[in-house]
Amino acid sequence: MGDRDPSSLLGRRVEPNAGPSTSLRSAQDDNFLGQRERTNATLEGRTSRRSFCAGVASCGALLLARRGVAGGLMPAAAVGTATRPDVAAIDHDRILAAAERWLGQRPVTLTAYPCVRSLGTAHDYYSEVEAVEGLVDSPKDKAGMQTPFLAHRDAMFDLGVAVPALAAAYLLTNEGRYAEHAAGWLKAWFVDAATRMTPRLDFARTPNARTVSGRGDGDFAATLYAGGTPEGILETLPLVEVALAIPFLCSSAGLGDADAKAVKAWFADYVRWLTAAEDNGPRLAALARDRKDHHGTSWLLQASAYTLLGVAQSDVERVEDSGLSALRHRLKTVTLRAQIHADGTFLQELVSATPYRDSLFNLDMMAGVCHLLSTRLDSIWNYSLQDGPGMRSAIAFHFPYIADRSMWPYRADQDHFKELPGRRGSLLLCARAYERPEYAALWKGLQPDAPSLAIQRTMPIRQLLLWVQKAPARL
Repeated sequence: MGDRDPSSLLGRRVEPNAGPSTSLRSAQDDNFLGQRERTNATLEGRTSRRSFCAGVASCGALLLARRGVAGGLMPAAAVGTATRPDVAAIDHDRILAAAERWLGQRPVTLTAYPCVRSLGTAHDYYSEVEAVEGLVDSPKDKAGMQTPFLAHRDAMFDLGVAVPALAAAYLLTNEGRYAEHAAGWLKAWFVDAATRMTPRLDFARTPNARTVSGRGDGDFAATLYAGGTPEGILETLPLVEVALAIPFLCSSAGLGDADAKAVKAWFADYVRWLTAAEDNGPRLAALARDRKDHHGTSWLLQASAYTLLGVAQSDVERVEDSGLSALRHRLKTVTLRAQIHADGTFLQELVSATPYRDSLFNLDMMAGVCHLLSTRLDSIWNYSLQDGPGMRSAIAFHFPYIADRSMWPYRADQDHFKELPGRRGSLLLCARAYERPEYAALWKGLQPDAPSLAIQRTMPIRQLLLWVQKAPARL
C-alpha cells in the first residue's frame, strides 16, 4: 500500500454531483473577489470620516465592556457573529462538565508506568507499535509477540485533555480551583524531579519485541530495534493544547513564577530537540518533519505551538522571531507543495486505510498551523501557490464532505467511519479567517466529542476557546 503513487487515485476518483463543485467554485470566487476588494480599498486609503468615527466608537465600546469584567480575562457577555460565534457560550456546559471530571483525578505521569522493555530511564517516554509489516512472518511469530506497551501514550493523552479543559474552565469562571489543579498536572509532568518527563522522544513507537526461541533460559530479552520511529512524534500532539493553556494559567495564583518558568523551559528544551539538526543517530524528529503526510503536519504544528510559547504576544516580535520565521518559510516552501494537491486534497492521506479520518485530521492540524503562525503583518491563511495549493483550497474541498459524509468520493475508512466527521476545529478557524458563515454554522451543528478514543486522538483541536481567546502577556 505504501508503494502506491497517490496521484494514481485521481484517475479513479468518483466525482460528486455538479451541485457541490459548482457552489465551491462560486464560494472560492467570492473569497478571492472579496479579498481583492478589501486589498484595493486599503491600498487606496479610502477611509471616510464617518467610517473612521464608527471604528473609534466601536473600539471604545469594546474597551468599556472589558473594563467591567471580573477577573479581566473575558467579556461578561460576548456577542458572537456569523463567522465568529461565541465559543464561550456554545461550549460553556461542555467545558465545565469536562473540568469537573478532571478535578477528581490526580495527575499520573510516566514514572507510574515502568516498562522493562524500555532502554530509557523511568522518565523517558516509551511506547510500542502493535506490529511491524514484514516482520511477522507466520502465526507462530505473531503469537510470540508481546502485548504492546501503550500506557505512556494513554497518560500523555489524558494530560492533553485534562489541562486544556481545566484552563478553559478557569477562563470561563475565574475560579482558582481549576487553575490550581491544572498547575498540579503541569508541575508533575514538567517540574518535579521525581516525576517529570525527559524532553525527548527517543523511544516512541518502538517496534514491538518478540520472544527469541531457542535460548534455553526461557527469558524474553531481545528487541528488534533499540529506539523509536519517526511516527512516534505524533504521540506528543496532545501537548499542543497544553502549550496553549499555559499562558492563561500563568496569570493565575495556581502557577507561581518559578514553576511557570520551569514549565516553559521544558517546552523550550523539547522544541530544541524537535528542530535541532542531528548529524548522527536516529534523527527521528527530522524524519517526521520530512514526511509528506499528517506526520509531517504534526511535527509542524507542535514546533509552532512550543516555539510560540516562548515568544511575546506582539505581532512585531512574532514576525521577527527566527524560530517562527523558519516555520513559516517551511510551510510556504515545502509543506504546501508536498501535501496539498491543486484541488485541495491531501493525496498522501488517500492511500491509507482510513482516508477520510486522516484527511480531516490533517485538515485540522494544517488549520492550527495557519492560526498559530499568522499575524496581522503576515497572514498564512491567504498564502497559496500559483497553481492553487493552500489552506483556502483545502477547506473548500473538504467542506461539503464534512457536511455530508456519504458524499465522500473515495473509499470509506475501514473502521469508525460512521463516527466521523465530528466537530472539526478547522471549520471554525477557517470561518474566522475567510469570513465564511457556512463554515461556522456547520461547526456548531456537529458532535463535539467523539465516542471512541481512536477518533478522539485524531481531533487535535478540542478546546477552541484557548485558540480564539487572546492570551495574557507571557512571562
